[in-house]
This record gives sequence, C-alpha cells and structure tokens, in this order.
Amino acid sequence: MQDHSQHTQHAGHPDHSARADHHSGHGSGGVSWAMAARATLHCLTGCAIGEILGMVIGTAFGWGNVPTMVLAIVLAFFFGYTLTLRSVLKAGVDFRTAFRVALAADTLSIAVMELIDNGVIVLWPGAMDAMLSDVLFWAALTISLAVAFVVTTPVNKWMIGRGKGHAVVHQYHH
Repeated sequence: MQDHSQHTQHAGHPDHSARADHHSGHGSGGVSWAMAARATLHCLTGCAIGEILGMVIGTAFGWGNVPTMVLAIVLAFFFGYTLTLRSVLKAGVDFRTAFRVALAADTLSIAVMELIDNGVIVLWPGAMDAMLSDVLFWAALTISLAVAFVVTTPVNKWMIGRGKGHAVVHQYHH
C-alpha cells in the first residue's frame, strides 16, 4: 500500500492500512489447506456416522436401496449438524443461535459430500447390492467417503475464505 499522507488532498482520509491487513486473510488464499481439511474431516465424521448407521438400519429392516440411502443421507445431515451443534453449544451459545450456526456452517459441505459419496456408490458396479458382510460394501463406502473428502475440501477452503462455512463456527472457538 502506498503512503499518501504527504499529499494534501489525502490529508483528511483515514489510514486504511490496518483494514487492508484485516481483509487479506479473508480471500481463499488466506485459508490454509490444513484448515479446510480439518473442517472437511469434521463434516466427514458426521457423514460417515450417519451413512453407516443408515445402511445398518436399512439392512437390518430389510429395506430396499432407495429407502436405505434416504435414511443414510438424513442421518448424515443429522450427525453432521449435531457435531457442530455440540461444539458451538459448548462455547455457551443458546440453542437457536447454535442451530443457525450449524446450518450455515455445514449445509453446503454435507450436501457436496453426500452427493459425491452416494454418487460413487450408485455408480460402483454391485455396491448398491452389497451386504454389510461383503468386502465390496466396506471398500465402496471407504473409497466413496475418501473421494467425497477430496472433492469437498476445496469447497470448504473456498467457503472459509469468504467467511462462510466453518469460518462461522471458528468465531465461537476461543
């Protein structure tokens, strides 16, 4: 930033150098890949819990692929939001505010993760019909979650860089 303090026409203007420094961290370049990966791993944990539990419940009740997948997706969102809610509530925030923070922080991340995760499973030959006892079930699930992590991490980096997503949650971590 150039120093304009010597110019008479700029004498009445405030110094913006501190503000420029403050905003430099908000571009996606100011967000580390490690921070984005941690946010994505947080999201992945909730999604994986929901996915596995949904598939176990659907299989135990003998449900078909579609209702089992719907349950798994609903539970992935539920557990993803719940993990964020838990951490924000710990910071002393009221439930309503914490719920809003969880929705703002996780909705896009979970949606992308679920789209990729379930897309891989649907496209993987035989994965939709694999049973919990099959190696194919666990291999497809593991690989689909890994692919979802890789695709979702840049999404989270972009969101955090713009003050969205898990950047909203970080203001409650002191």
